[in-house]
Amino acid sequence: MDFDSFVLAAATADLDDEADAREHADAVEFRMDLAEDPLAQLDDYDGVLPLIATNRAEWEGGEADDAGRLVEAVDVELNAVRHGGGSGVVDHARDHGATAIASIHDFDGTPSADEMRDMLVDAVSNADVGKLAVTATDPADVLTLLMLTREFSAQGESVATMAMGEPGRHSRAVAPVYGSRIGYAPVDPDGATAPGQYDLPTLRRLVEDLRSKPEV
Repeated sequence: MDFDSFVLAAATADLDDEADAREHADAVEFRMDLAEDPLAQLDDYDGVLPLIATNRAEWEGGEADDAGRLVEAVDVELNAVRHGGGSGVVDHARDHGATAIASIHDFDGTPSADEMRDMLVDAVSNADVGKLAVTATDPADVLTLLMLTREFSAQGESVATMAMGEPGRHSRAVAPVYGSRIGYAPVDPDGATAPGQYDLPTLRRLVEDLRSKPEV
């Protein structure tokens, strides 16, 4: 999958939702850790949207057990890449022409600018895209995240950033303006996979409105 430009991913644990996502999404993030019989769903998948397969571990907000956990390229936790079997997933993804995303999630708050910079450096050094999701407690957290997003994008690095929670909700629409390459929104608004997500049509409209050039 090419992340040279922004990709809006429809998040779901049911690949039957793919048809409903086609109008607004560029890809489907398949949450394997939340799905029933995920391998069978992958085998049966005949949709038109490309898949971002995510099997998020419990220690980073998902429901996948560490033991026997199967992550089919592309999204793997940075900590797993550093300390577990995640590096093999990255290699497997690249060997099969897929893109590897190294993810970091902080559900407790927003680290300092220097800490987040180090996280993103580590992530982009270990995968094709570095993803950082933090939890904002005030607008200043979002400003710091956007500054770093722009910094990495200007350096030619592929990053995906977002601030979770209500204070950071607008970051999901604004971050692509600063160079964030991936956005996430649920196909079913009642099935949000992270706090503060917009529904799919709303996020598509907001991103396109913000990124369009005004007529002079």
